[in-house]
Amino acid sequence: MSAVPLERITIEPNLPATACVIWLHGLGDSGAGFSPIVPELGLPKNHSVRFIFPHAPEQPVTLNQGYVMRSWYDIKSMDLHNRADMKGVLESEIRVKTLIKEQNDKGIPSSNIILAGFSQGGVVSMFTGLRYPEKLAGIMALSCYLPNADALPEQLSAANSDTNILQLHGDNDDVVPLSAGKMANKLLNEQNYPVMWKTYPMAHSVHPTEIRDIASWLVARLNIA
Repeated sequence: MSAVPLERITIEPNLPATACVIWLHGLGDSGAGFSPIVPELGLPKNHSVRFIFPHAPEQPVTLNQGYVMRSWYDIKSMDLHNRADMKGVLESEIRVKTLIKEQNDKGIPSSNIILAGFSQGGVVSMFTGLRYPEKLAGIMALSCYLPNADALPEQLSAANSDTNILQLHGDNDDVVPLSAGKMANKLLNEQNYPVMWKTYPMAHSVHPTEIRDIASWLVARLNIA
């Protein structure tokens, strides 16, 4: 496929950007759903991190009776082993790679870029990050799973074999079962990825304590003073 640039919401720092967080939303949402989180992170006023919240393309979603909505890939069923349409996952991977390349062209190296995502967006961020050929600053996987369910992606990147992964999930998630997140975490640990796993008393959402933990992790990964 030819990678058409994604529409997005971009939040620029007060200083010239030297790092970037690319944050993918969940099914049926848009970049506007997560962009308000930036001020809630409470990062230092003079940080130099650009935040990009792209909008997924609109497409029919099988699980929702073919209703057209923003989606990073088609969801075929609730069965974790048959949930993610891999053709769509691979197409979204290309789109995310294009976003990374855009930032590289603006002077931000991949080693200063974090891929983040919630739910479906977390699936794509984790899949893309684990396979990305250049070193990334980190991967943030919120309330999500691996598209291959009980297997890591093929063609794992040696460059990101020791990249820090933040994996957060709700204890009461009724959309992406906690067991799905735990399965991904087990596979990552078995391959010795430096993954931080934490759960929160929430459903398929974001918890205030989680936001504080995300902020601390970002500060450490991007060396924010």
